[in-house]
Parts: sequence; structure tokens; C-alpha cells
Amino acid sequence: MPLRSWGPGGGGQASRYVAAGALTAGMLVWAAHEAWPSRDVMVALPIVVTSAYDEWADTLGRREMLSDVLQRAGISGREYVSFMKATHVLNPRRMQPGLIFEIRRQKGQPVANRLGVRLDPERRLWMTRLGGDSGWREIIQDIPWATERLRTTAVIQSNLYDALDAAIPDSFLPVRQRVGLAWAIADVYDWEIDFTRDLRPGDRVEVLIERLESPEGERRLGRILAARVEVGGSPSFAFAFDHYAGQPEFYDDRGRSLRRAFLRAPLRFSHISSRFGGRYHPILKRWRTHEGTDYAAAYGTPVRATADGVVTEAGRNGGYGNLIELRHANGIRTRYGHLSRFAAGLHVGQHVSQEQTIGYVGSTGLSTGPHLHYEFLVNGRPTNPQRKDAGAGEPVPAKLKAAFDSTRVRLLAELEPGPVPVKPALGAAVGAARDD
Repeated sequence: MPLRSWGPGGGGQASRYVAAGALTAGMLVWAAHEAWPSRDVMVALPIVVTSAYDEWADTLGRREMLSDVLQRAGISGREYVSFMKATHVLNPRRMQPGLIFEIRRQKGQPVANRLGVRLDPERRLWMTRLGGDSGWREIIQDIPWATERLRTTAVIQSNLYDALDAAIPDSFLPVRQRVGLAWAIADVYDWEIDFTRDLRPGDRVEVLIERLESPEGERRLGRILAARVEVGGSPSFAFAFDHYAGQPEFYDDRGRSLRRAFLRAPLRFSHISSRFGGRYHPILKRWRTHEGTDYAAAYGTPVRATADGVVTEAGRNGGYGNLIELRHANGIRTRYGHLSRFAAGLHVGQHVSQEQTIGYVGSTGLSTGPHLHYEFLVNGRPTNPQRKDAGAGEPVPAKLKAAFDSTRVRLLAELEPGPVPVKPALGAAVGAARDD
């Protein structure tokens, strides 16, 4: 049946229009086929979810409580009660400012579903929300620290800490750990060397340590294994030897304990402002015999008993100001003067232990500034305390001598492996020996 047209031009013109339209459509189909061959399938780009959670760190500020951090994480009201019921470790009354909390919250949700905090170097706490009204779950994660043995050498210019700080870069030990290393070395040689008076510029310190490193790259000081402190050209060795169920002692190269009856000094680090002997008294304005040693130190510095003893005096005593006197074995007494105050509970007749804090540095009595006046009396006679007065160290038990000798040889080989190149930027040699 012929096509009919309703309009000007009649049916022939309409047929031409239909043919042209069909041709045009065919050309479009062909062009589309050429542009997108059948072998290429058009696919929509995938929707990528970068993270389903919001994660951030929050720090416990000064004068803040745990509840303040939890509230910022949306944990309040019934959630707070549920959270606190689940934890057996977090104590809101013993939270230290500066604690960093790692918080995670599902996007679009008002309450965090995970919270983590470092409890100590070895442990991390994770609190996980179980969902609904199921409460929270507490998990303690042990942090694995890898151990390696390292050695370092420092040259004394002014004091032990400054030497270590100049010799050791941050990549070896961070600054707070370098402070800890100085204290640890002083503790090892507490009976052998007075680091406030014995060291001189040019003296050397070598130490072999265990350094610990966490998976996050944190580094901290482990144990001291061996050390060599050269004072005036004379070396003093210390080797750790464990023979009492996890309680290592330090012995010298001849197997004698570094522990003595008396400490070399009642303060770990200080400046000697006046030595034993004659001096011009700054207050009395005349020459007189100085029957002790004065240690300049900051007000409030802890004062240690240099040996086990009994308190025979603890009170005000003329020019001494606040004075403590201790009685020791073999007719020896020690005095500690100009104290700001006494240790809590200290009283006459009390037994005290070596290294126990008995008082604090002050400036009472005839004193021009905060310092400790320390006296060492033998049978009532003021004496300049020397190493010979500290008593002989106990040697390694005979049955363990062979084991100690083996340990000493091994540690000495690691402590002094041979010439180590000195880096000018560090001013001292820093080497490493990994523990196989």
C-alpha cells in the first residue's frame, strides 16, 4: 500500500524524506560501529572507598581526665559506663598528661569503635566496641623489641653526659636515652669512680650496650654489658656477669666486684665547690680546715647514704644547718650537712641502706648557696675519703671463675674490636656489633 502524505508536496516528496532519514540513520549506526568496535565493552568506572573509618590521635592534656578524651570520641553516658566496665588496666586517677590515644570511628557513626593507648614500652592497650549493647573488649598487645649489641666511645671534655651527648647521634640513641646511659654508667661505677671529681679532659669512656628497637622504629637503652673508663691513663673495666638468678653484678678485669662498702660520692652528678683540707671560709672570712667535701648541686637534689648504717643524728646542728650523721661498721661515720629537708620518716636509730635517699640538698646553716657538705670520719677523725677506704670488692666465686673468664673474653672482644674510624662530625667513634 503506497505511503500517503498529509501536507504540501504529496506522497512522492514524503517518500524522499523517508529514504533520506533511513540513510542518515544507517550512516550513524556505521559511524558508531567504527568508533566503538564490538570487541570493546563500555564499563562504568568502579566506586572506590578510600576508607570506611575516620582515624585520629588525641592527647590527654594537662588538667584533663580520661573521660575528656573519651567524650571527644563520642564515648559518654552509657557507652562510658560500658567502656570502663570492660577495662581492667586503665585507671582514670593515674593517667599522665601527654598520653596519646589512637581513635577509630566508622564513617557516619557518632561513637568510636576502637581506642588504643601505649601503656609502657612493652605493651599497648586496644579497646574494641563489639556493637549494639554487647559492650567493649579489652586486648593487651605485647610490643616485640629487637635487641642488638652496640658500642660507643666518648672523650671527656667537661663531664660524662656532655661527652656522651656529643659522641652519640640521635640515630644511635635519642637524647633522653643518652641521659639514661650516663646515669647507667655512673651506677655501674658508683663504688669505683666519682664522676664529679675523678674525670679530666681527655679521659675516655667505652661502653658496650644492648639497644632495643620497636617495630615503629623507636630506640631505647637496654642493658650495659661492658665498659672501660680511662681516668688519667689508668683503665677501669666493668663486665656484667649474671650468676644470681637474673641479678647481674659488675666485675673488673681481674674478677673483683665493683661493689664496695662505700660509694665514692653521696650525689651522682654535681660540681665539687670545695675540697677536703684548708680553705678560706666565705662567711667567716678566715682560713680554716675544711673537714669534708662540698658538692654544689641544685636545691632539692636527692642525697644518698654512701653505705649501710644507722642514723645517729637528724636535726639542726649549728653551722651544719640540717645535718644527718650515720654510723657504719669499723668505727666509720658519715655526715651530710646544709640539707633543705630530710627524707620522709627518717629518725634517729633507723637503719638505712646504701644508696637510700636520706635527705635533699639545701643551703641551711653557714652556707652561701645550695650544696651538700659531706664528711667521712674514721674513729672520730675527719678523713679524705679515698678508694682504699671503700673496702675490697668480693671476687667471682671460685666455682664460677671459668664461666666468668669466658664471658669476660667475649665481651672484651666486642668492647674493643680494634681500630674504629672516627667521624669528625661526631667527635668520637660509634660502631656496631650485631648479636648473632
